[in-house]
Amino acid sequence: MHAFDVLGDPVRRRILELLADGEQAAGAVSEVVRAEFGISAPAVSQHLRVLRESGFVTVRPDGTRRLYAVEAAPLQEVDIWLGRFRQFWSQRLDALATELARGKRQRRDPRDNPGIAGETPERRQAAESDSEEST
Repeated sequence: MHAFDVLGDPVRRRILELLADGEQAAGAVSEVVRAEFGISAPAVSQHLRVLRESGFVTVRPDGTRRLYAVEAAPLQEVDIWLGRFRQFWSQRLDALATELARGKRQRRDPRDNPGIAGETPERRQAAESDSEEST
């Protein structure tokens, strides 16, 4: 099964999200997924089986429990494929980071931002002159 066929299902994506926080027992995963999606325990087991057989998760026995964990390799393949498209959003994210940094700078020192509260260089100069005259 192709990686995007596996990831195309919202139940399987949610299972991977749960497992991203660390290894979990099948019962715990099943409980959350059943509550969120309203599906049966056997249906959750089928999704876990698909994830296991496609290599997205590993399972290990722990007494009577089965512990599932994310397997990184298939996700790395998806990441490599997405790399071709990262250019379409990375420039926008870089621009957003620049704007956020600019906003933080302006909040720290409003004198560096003449546009805040209608302040212009002329108004700032006049206010500074008024304060010098009053001393």
